[in-house]
Amino acid sequence: MRLQQEKTTTTRSVQARCVPSGEQIEVPAGTTVTITQALGSSFSVIAGGQLVRIDGADADAIGRAVPPPPPTLPKGASIEEAKELVWETLKTCYDPEIPIDIVELGLVYRCDLEPQEDGRFKVEIDMTLTAPGCGMGEVIANEVADKVLALPAISQVDVQMVFDPPWDRYRLSEVARLALGM
Repeated sequence: MRLQQEKTTTTRSVQARCVPSGEQIEVPAGTTVTITQALGSSFSVIAGGQLVRIDGADADAIGRAVPPPPPTLPKGASIEEAKELVWETLKTCYDPEIPIDIVELGLVYRCDLEPQEDGRFKVEIDMTLTAPGCGMGEVIANEVADKVLALPAISQVDVQMVFDPPWDRYRLSEVARLALGM
């Protein structure tokens, strides 16, 4: 769900990440914030004039419900079923500044699954950022790894940030181009 500049007040202090630097800060209780994006499992808000990202686990601090967990897949699933669910899960990860998921943005360059002896899968993901200097890269990569690893059929996840080839607007999907008015 995308929100249009909705104001609210924090009910408790909450940890947040500055966008785009990735610096962690504390937003005190009683701070008026403007929610600019509520997609995936996090919220982008303006607090004290700074765009910050608040994790979905802390949604209660801004009066919202915790976003639902990613879809699940049982151990023993086929590689095709697992790959489809991994891609669905990747579509729940969003750039904090752009209201489009990382798959539609064209940030995921590679997603390979390798069967393991225990019937689960190892996942290797190469992804990039819209801007190489973005401090949110590690935060987004960690979100990707955490969400994919939460799938019961997945035993290991390796997320690599790559910048060759560099990302450009031609990597946007048709859906993303329409959403951005391009």
